[in-house]
Amino acid sequence: MILEDYLEQDARLYPDKTAIVCGAETCSYLQLYERCLARSAHYADRRGQVVLFRASPTIGFVVDYFAIHIAGAVAAPMEKDTPQEIIDELEQKLNSATVPEGIADVLYTTGTTGRSKGVMISHRTIVADAENLIAGQLFTHELVFIINGPLNHIGSLSKIYPVIMLGATLYIIDGMRDMNAFFTALNYPATKMATFFVPASVRMLTQFSAERLASYAEKIDFIECGGAPLPHADMLELCRLLPKTRLYNTYASTETGIISTYNYNDGECIAGCLGKTMPHSRIIITPEGRISCQGDTLMSGYIGEPELTATVLRGDTVYMSDLGRIDEQGRLHIGGRQDDVINVGGYKVAPTEVEDAALLLPEVKDCICISAAHPVTGHALKLLVVMADGCQLNKRRIALHLKGRLEIYKVPMLYEQVDHVERTYNGKLNRKFYR
Repeated sequence: MILEDYLEQDARLYPDKTAIVCGAETCSYLQLYERCLARSAHYADRRGQVVLFRASPTIGFVVDYFAIHIAGAVAAPMEKDTPQEIIDELEQKLNSATVPEGIADVLYTTGTTGRSKGVMISHRTIVADAENLIAGQLFTHELVFIINGPLNHIGSLSKIYPVIMLGATLYIIDGMRDMNAFFTALNYPATKMATFFVPASVRMLTQFSAERLASYAEKIDFIECGGAPLPHADMLELCRLLPKTRLYNTYASTETGIISTYNYNDGECIAGCLGKTMPHSRIIITPEGRISCQGDTLMSGYIGEPELTATVLRGDTVYMSDLGRIDEQGRLHIGGRQDDVINVGGYKVAPTEVEDAALLLPEVKDCICISAAHPVTGHALKLLVVMADGCQLNKRRIALHLKGRLEIYKVPMLYEQVDHVERTYNGKLNRKFYR
């Protein structure tokens, strides 16, 4: 069965159940399936071709997504504000690309570490991702899942998979800029609700709406975080606000699919831990310490770029730039990206470790650890710090705090107060900006 088969099954088993809520619009499973069938006629002449379309936070997007698959075409959701010139350029490029049998989607990466690439995802991979999430995070038929992120990226798009497989309910909102819309979604009459956040959204909620979030502690079944490492300070704060909620850090990417997850609201709350692999996935750590992944959730390659594919996907293994280790309990621990590691005086430092320690100070609102020129040592660690309102940078206090938590070579020599830290549009630290 592919995902569209499960949608047909839902329409038969739960015809009147609400499949999607979006603003004032709702759609039952029978209505959704009928709309998808009718819309598939629009794509009947695109069989075997890649269809680019904008990923708007609407029921219409979900209808188009499934309709393209039903018509035998390949869905390529684009960021909703993508300029038409870029879409036209990609369509021309795709005209000459060969699409292997069984491909469902082409997902374009953000390109923050290089140029954007079209990742081919198979129907088999989509089902494997769904089954991984169901097993790893205990999705259920009764769940209402709030999607608040861009549906052209794996983080939010992948949550459609288990919801449809189980006949649960999607609640779509247009991002987290309007926090009232998120809390309106939490007021939906359901016993179990869940969502996916990038770290920037967690920080925004805990800083500006902490107690309001805590008031839904009995209703929020679980929250998954991904897209970038979640600072330990934010993990601890979510555990405090939502003591009964399962809080997951997940290892996933467009190239690997959904690989492993860890409920850090387990009493330990281990920073950097991403848990055990899910049923369809395996992790191998290379001799250089790089994370490599195997299993049914892997991409099929970069569309039209076999040489580029071969640099990442070799045989049945995707080799990542992330550094990691497996502990004695079989849990993955991430140590940052290979490209992000800073070499200072022969010592290699993962900047995320420094940042996590600094963010435990209540006066530190945000920060980034970078490499900077130094007149004596040549290179040194520098911490750029955004201070909380009313606070001024106290270099000595931060340095002493870090010395109590890190090896001495990981403590920055240089400190600077800044108004903000550069981030990508989806909330990741933009390290490339500071290189």
